[in-house]
Amino acid sequence: VQLQAFGGGLVQAGGSLRLSCAASGFTSDHYAIGWFRQAPGKEREGVSCISSSGGSTYYARSVKGRFTISRDSAKNTVYLQMNSLKPEDTGVYSCAGKVKPVATMLGADYAYWGQGTLVTVSS
Repeated sequence: VQLQAFGGGLVQAGGSLRLSCAASGFTSDHYAIGWFRQAPGKEREGVSCISSSGGSTYYARSVKGRFTISRDSAKNTVYLQMNSLKPEDTGVYSCAGKVKPVATMLGADYAYWGQGTLVTVSS
């Protein structure tokens, strides 16, 4: 079971990025997937998550209305579209999978983690 996050980069405030979480070794639509981020000197926080069916999505208050999570079962990939980026969105973004259909925003609920991808938003 492997998850790999990619798509990070440097962007100016107000810009957009799309992160991808590619799954291998398992069918990602059997798992709920969460996106988490960790800014320098801060604790990891949940950003968004999606149920195994894709029917339920959740967002942190700080990103609601700006970020959109989605999944493509055919590509075994979950996406995080990030619009209207702010400097406070800077951090390492990681995706994680849990072997249950219900998505949660707690990192401790997730058993499988991919390497993170760095997002830097300049002011």
